[in-house]
Amino acid sequence: MTEMKDRSKVIFGNVIADKDYKKSVNTKAKNEKKYHPANDPVGDVQIKENAVIGECLGVSEIRVGDGGYVKAPEWDLEKSIIVGNIRMGFGHYRISMAIASAAHALGYKPYWMDLNGYPNTTCTKIIGAQNDLYSLGSRLSGKSKLFNKFVWEPINYEGFRQLTYNSSDQKNAELMAQVYTAVPKEIPVVGTHVWPAQAAIHAGMKYVVNAIPDNWPMALHLSEGSLHTVQTHFAYQGYRILNGFAKKKVLNPMPETDLKYVGHYIDHELVHNIEEDCAARVARKESGAPMRFLLTIGGAGAQREIFSEIIKHLLPKIKAGKAALYVNVGDYKNVWEELCKEIPELAGVSKTHFENWEETKTFAEDALTGEVTGVHAFYHKNIFEAVYCTNLLMRSCDVLVTKPSELAFYPVPKLFIKRVGGHEQWGAIHSAEVGDGCLECRDIPHTLQMIDLFLEDHVTLKDMCENIVKNKAAGLYDGAYEAVKLAMGMKK
Repeated sequence: MTEMKDRSKVIFGNVIADKDYKKSVNTKAKNEKKYHPANDPVGDVQIKENAVIGECLGVSEIRVGDGGYVKAPEWDLEKSIIVGNIRMGFGHYRISMAIASAAHALGYKPYWMDLNGYPNTTCTKIIGAQNDLYSLGSRLSGKSKLFNKFVWEPINYEGFRQLTYNSSDQKNAELMAQVYTAVPKEIPVVGTHVWPAQAAIHAGMKYVVNAIPDNWPMALHLSEGSLHTVQTHFAYQGYRILNGFAKKKVLNPMPETDLKYVGHYIDHELVHNIEEDCAARVARKESGAPMRFLLTIGGAGAQREIFSEIIKHLLPKIKAGKAALYVNVGDYKNVWEELCKEIPELAGVSKTHFENWEETKTFAEDALTGEVTGVHAFYHKNIFEAVYCTNLLMRSCDVLVTKPSELAFYPVPKLFIKRVGGHEQWGAIHSAEVGDGCLECRDIPHTLQMIDLFLEDHVTLKDMCENIVKNKAAGLYDGAYEAVKLAMGMKK
């Protein structure tokens, strides 16, 4: 990997203009003045087994500067691997769970390090402020076509794409690096958002993999000094030449040693059971059993209006025994309450699974072989339960209804509703090309058309299931395993 003293000034051999570099320096200075990082309590690192995914995925949480946890034992430097992440929506947590699951399956010990989970640190304060802005933007984009067209889409599509954006992020990452202060530098880190990867590099962590999400190359995701992994060949080409990262200017490319294609980041439990789960979907379709739709609403609570129309459309088919519905509102109980107000008959035909993790796990397990009818709603205040609930339900559902974000890469037949941010459209394009999902439905009429196609057509669902099995055989869903192997292999 290339070693550089100032990663904001020169990025993969490309010099940042003085005026842009000064903006990056000034941004860091403002945050230093605002948050006083010298006072951060980062010397005391503690760990505790995660209450939700600790037993099934072997995950322990690393806590920094907030106390109340069992003191960490000596680190197992041979088997330990850190999954560095942030909560910003659900996508990055979901990738982290996939990495942790793969690490556990490969015999390693995954440690969960959420840089947005340490409220007494400058790191979390900076990320939290950005997260609040992003969540607000996501919600506004769903409510205002003008805001979406002239602000949100351009920022997500081209603004984050520019190399100058990475320059600014690198300066902020210098302030985030402190959370790694007491962590052994020999433990490999897989960052499932660029900030944990950047911070790890600035902190002197020796072995860092930057697991890049999505399918639209952007400078936002660069962490020079780490090994970058991508899920698609399209992304590989875009990152290799830094395509469009300085508009029309031709840039120095990334060295081949800094970038690897690995495939989709998917949990071991999902990959391992692909053949069994797809066979069950085809069998349900052929027998005329209710087709199970899983609606998952992301962390920003966006696009509730689209889900409302989908539910209204499905209710007559649910009552007729032709469809069944799972609705996971994550940790946004208000979304379910608002849906029930808009659709008065919804509550009366629904079974709620709220704040009872054991009940949710039992339902998901029973649904693999048992019958499912009606509407089942899921809400969990705990963020791990809110995210992992979708993973559990995914195995027994027939069709996952989602925006084309990180879930676009999962091995389950997918119906894509309208994106949130221009970058997401490329997830749907990739899924349609590999045959495990449909094209992005950019309005409600086309979304409802696709629902009817799944229900009435005898080819669509079966074709996607066959493609998923073929994709598994080709290694398309092995990205999480490969990212872990690369991280652990860097020590050799």
